[in-house]
Formats: sequence, structure tokens, C-alpha cells
Amino acid sequence: MQPSILRNVQTLSWKPFCQLPLPVRKCSTKHLLFLTENSIQRLKQIEAKGFLMRILVDSGGCSGFQYKFQLVDKIQETDKVVKQDGVVVVVDDVSLEFIKGSTIDYEDELIRSGFCVVDNPQVDKSCSCGVSFSTKLD
Repeated sequence: MQPSILRNVQTLSWKPFCQLPLPVRKCSTKHLLFLTENSIQRLKQIEAKGFLMRILVDSGGCSGFQYKFQLVDKIQETDKVVKQDGVVVVVDDVSLEFIKGSTIDYEDELIRSGFCVVDNPQVDKSCSCGVSFSTKLD
């Protein structure tokens, strides 16, 4: 049985810690994604249980698109695999175009915790709900 989805969010600018520069290291792949140290540590815990994180961009929300994070146990033939510091993030070709150059962070708050996409250079504007966004690719 697959664990529940960690969180489907676009980080809002009103979250103070997402406004600060995040400590990231560039991953070694031609499809640039950046992982914060928090996300790397959480991904190591997830991978120790036999799962990988898949990032999807799906239609929805009031601005047109939304991020989704899923835990999967298999890599599909058409998936792109992003590796950084011993962890893996899986993303399909279409979603990759929407998140290329983004930073993936893991937020751990008292009321919730989960992954989020921050500093996405493909985003034109985000909705105030924090879940949806529109892109420069439209």
C-alpha cells in the first residue's frame, strides 16, 4: 500500500522561511533541479523505506497548474531521474519543463510538514491559495 501524498503545495511568499535564500547545491544532471539540505535528509529517510519521490505538475487550481508529490516504488521507463548527494527525485518529461531550475525544499512545521517547490524560474505568477501557479510556458 502506497503511503499518503506528502503535500501538494506551491510555497507562498508570505511564509517567512521561504523568502530567505536557501542553502542548496547544484545537482549533477543536465535537467537542473536543486535540493536543499532539508529535502535531501528527508529523501534519505524515504528511500530507506524503499520509496522514491515523484514530482508531478498537473492541471488544476485557480491559476492553471499545481505541484504534486508522490511516493513511488518504481521508476517508469520514460522518467527522468535526478540524483544529488545520494538521493533520487523522479520526474516525467512534461513536468520537468515546468520545474526546470527550481529548488525543492522540505518544510517541517508544527502544524504540517512536506515538500515544496520554491524559486521556480518557470512560474509567471502564483495564486494566493498557494497551491496553483501559471507559467511562462503558457
